[in-house]
Amino acid sequence: MPTDAFPHRIVCLTEEPTEVLYALGEEHRIVGISGFTVRPARARKEKPKVSAFTSAKIGEILKLEPDLVIGFSDMQADIARELIKAGVEVWISNHRSVDGILAYIRRLGAMVGAGAKAEAYAQEAERHIAKIRAAAEALPKHPRVYFEEWDEPLITGIRWVAELVRIAGGEDVFPHQSGQSLAKHRILADPGEVVRAAPEVIFGSWCGKRFRPEHVAARPGWDAIPAVRSGDVVEIKSPIILQPGPAALFDGLSEMHRHIAAWAAK
Repeated sequence: MPTDAFPHRIVCLTEEPTEVLYALGEEHRIVGISGFTVRPARARKEKPKVSAFTSAKIGEILKLEPDLVIGFSDMQADIARELIKAGVEVWISNHRSVDGILAYIRRLGAMVGAGAKAEAYAQEAERHIAKIRAAAEALPKHPRVYFEEWDEPLITGIRWVAELVRIAGGEDVFPHQSGQSLAKHRILADPGEVVRAAPEVIFGSWCGKRFRPEHVAARPGWDAIPAVRSGDVVEIKSPIILQPGPAALFDGLSEMHRHIAAWAAK
């Protein structure tokens, strides 16, 4: 029987709460996860998958008798509404920045009685960010970077991604776009905008499908882009950059810095 007053039957509708709870050693509280969860890998083997991103198996979730369901953003508002109507306690976070991710780790830890462990984990992330930032500042040059979140239509990177690009040593070519939380407000109606921005590195992360650099290079007029000419068109796997959780702060940031440092060394 549970011996504390914190949630003991948590359903995670996205990957980041699952990743955080496992990192804090609180995975025993999780009774259901998102089908898109890949981190940590063991979670897919240990926990039932009861949701996608904009849809969920409401009946299956209710059978799990959760005392807390955790989701993310307005995109899951319909799921949250159905669960709330059924009497379930729901927390929908809406963090969109690096600082927001760090605060999310701390809040989630506090919600399960693991505040001290969450604080230590957040500080570990902050140290990693500081290490990468220092290494980036020491680079001899910094590339203009275009981050593509989707290809049909073209969608630029969300705020935490743009912030991580800068921390990794790059200069985001569409900084005004990144502040828009909704993807529809980050659409580039004219692909020629990227050509005119002349990025020296292109990062692609198409959520739900494989990034194809050759398709990017074949776009009309894009052969004039420095990144295309030099072959600096690379994929950042979506699980390590498009989830607003620890993966982005650790693996996603490190991967972008590795490519930027390689470009700067040419």
